[in-house]
Amino acid sequence: MLKQLKFLAYFLCALGLSVLIACSSQTANNTSSAPTTTTTASQPAHGGRKININSAILSELDKLEAKLGVPALSNKIQASRPYGKTEELVAKNVINQAQFDQIKDMVTIEDIKLEGEARDVDYMTKLGLMKGHLYVAKELLDLQKPDQAEPHIGHPVEEIYADVEEQLNDRKVPEFKDPLIALQDEVKAGAKNASKVASGYDTSIKAIDTAINALPESQRQNPAFVLQVINGLLDTANSEYGAAIANNKITQVIEYQDSRGFVLYANELYKGISDAMLKTQPDAHQVISTKMAELTTTWAGVTPPATPAKTSDQVSALVKEIEGNTQKVAKAS
Repeated sequence: MLKQLKFLAYFLCALGLSVLIACSSQTANNTSSAPTTTTTASQPAHGGRKININSAILSELDKLEAKLGVPALSNKIQASRPYGKTEELVAKNVINQAQFDQIKDMVTIEDIKLEGEARDVDYMTKLGLMKGHLYVAKELLDLQKPDQAEPHIGHPVEEIYADVEEQLNDRKVPEFKDPLIALQDEVKAGAKNASKVASGYDTSIKAIDTAINALPESQRQNPAFVLQVINGLLDTANSEYGAAIANNKITQVIEYQDSRGFVLYANELYKGISDAMLKTQPDAHQVISTKMAELTTTWAGVTPPATPAKTSDQVSALVKEIEGNTQKVAKAS
């Protein structure tokens, strides 16, 4: 009997030790899988990714401005950098706690590393934003308004270029920051030399097109890919338009003009794939082309109207409908 009791005791001890080892192993595995501070994003560049308040360009920060309806919030966020945590938006008196609670799920301080197609979409979208800025700058220069054109020429070089510079180097794209700066300087000086301004504009547009053409032609002609870029442009245009309006008036002219430029280029991109869309996705093409045309009527010209043609909610609804149909195309491809 005594031997049996000893055997039972040894057995229970061995069982307890094995359970302890298993638990320790499980704990170690859980610890080793803790998240790092760098996020790898596989979704489209504008598919709900959080906004890094330490590094986002103004056009991305404008999404927060539009969400909260706080004038010049983008500049306030940028001026109070760096942030050690997102809650410092409140601690630094950029916004109050109630406002932070509305956007806390939209912001981060973590670096976001894009890979694969998401990286390509982000790259082409940022270059598209550059073209949109230059498009409205050209319209304003044609109206002899260099003072209004200058901020739009400044955005690509001061804000967006640094955000794509690493990718430009990776893709062996020739540097074109200097031509952008030269054009900006000419316009800052009053755009007195019209031929020099025109030449600088053409050089800048061609340089951006060269950068876009670093992507494979098959990708640039793929409707599913191009539609993701269009979504990014429209998403940003929607935010800019929302930031431009207050009390049913366009109070921020630059944001209104930015949104116009981004929609102009989005339309240009869609025309390039419209034939393919008509052949392969006729139903989606009908909706997208109709809604894009309706969206475009929001901006009758580069000079804002006395009363907005559409409310920010109406613009958001059109953008959502376009994006919903582009997602159908992506699923079908």
